[in-house]
Amino acid sequence: MGNALTSDKKNGRGISLNAQVWKEGATYVAFNPELDISSCGDSAAQAKSRLREALSLFLEESARMGALENILREAGFERRGKVFRRNRVVRHALLHVFVPTD
Repeated sequence: MGNALTSDKKNGRGISLNAQVWKEGATYVAFNPELDISSCGDSAAQAKSRLREALSLFLEESARMGALENILREAGFERRGKVFRRNRVVRHALLHVFVPTD
């Protein structure tokens, strides 16, 4: 499952990020692959809400430290004026790889 999460602070711009949600036992896990951040909750909605909060805190702290632009560039975004936009994906693929077993 993938959804776009956006932040909307008064002094900032929004950015769309992916959210993948799955269930592990009784817990829902929400994961953002671009920034490798995850959170969890008792429901999919709660996990996504907590992920949004974790992402916002991470982005705010990265900006405070002066590292936000580099982090977003490494995550596949580029600055266009005052806005960060995702680099255009030219192809999605599911790759099957060999996993050694004992």
